[in-house]
Amino acid sequence: MAGKSANLAVINNHTFEATKAVNLHNYDISSALQTTLKFTELIAIFCSKIANKIPHSAYVYINKEFDLEVKSGVFTRHSCNYALKVEQQQLGELKLMSNHRFSDADLQLLEAMLCCLIYPLRNATLFHQALKMAYTDPLTQANNRSSFNDCINREISLATRNAKKLSLIFFDIDHFKAINDTYGHDCGDITLASSAKWIKESLRDSDIIFRYGGEEFVILLSDTDTNGARLLAERIRASIERHTIAYGMDTIKITASLGVSTLGDNDTRESFVKRADEAMYTAKHNGRNQVCLG
Repeated sequence: MAGKSANLAVINNHTFEATKAVNLHNYDISSALQTTLKFTELIAIFCSKIANKIPHSAYVYINKEFDLEVKSGVFTRHSCNYALKVEQQQLGELKLMSNHRFSDADLQLLEAMLCCLIYPLRNATLFHQALKMAYTDPLTQANNRSSFNDCINREISLATRNAKKLSLIFFDIDHFKAINDTYGHDCGDITLASSAKWIKESLRDSDIIFRYGGEEFVILLSDTDTNGARLLAERIRASIERHTIAYGMDTIKITASLGVSTLGDNDTRESFVKRADEAMYTAKHNGRNQVCLG
């Protein structure tokens, strides 16, 4: 009995030391994860911190709410997947990949360490949800004017630094006041929301739409020259013209006027925006339902 008791004491001591080591490692992970609210950085920090204890060749993180997919490493045969959530709030999915099958011990350790990631991910989610609400027009779900003001400064800087083209489309619904006056503001709201939806269907992944004010929208086109912007504007114009809005017993046809400008060497932000705006008004003065260049 004495020998068995001694052996048991040794085993318990080893268990205590192992638990203590895991707790210390988790504390290190948790501390590192408190340094950022960016999803990409959180996942990179977490995977880097666990690499010594759970070797892996690659990771993939997907967050559908924010249309985010983060990948890093060499994709290999074996993988383990975790859907992350807390209190019914979805936090995305994490996949780790390895050259070798993950052991049960690996998975148990990984699950213990994932507890360190959950709450930083929740904080990041709440932060980005708040940002999204602050920068989104609630009626059309397009980005709002505040978002445009931030985004255009960044895009102009990137375009100038990297010698890339940057274009802008101003979009205005024709005779919108008449729609409001004839059918009421509810119909006007439907027209705005529908127009935003149809514009989005014509855009590329890299294009960004903003509700600029009233019935005006702006589309920011990175790495796009004048010809590319004109073609996209024409595609948007044709899409709007093809669609109809059903309101009560009435069917309403709408059209739009669009103006295009491309950032020039001597442009300021103000002159860049003004040329697209003026081109849109030229389209209106020339008979509406057309695209003009500024």
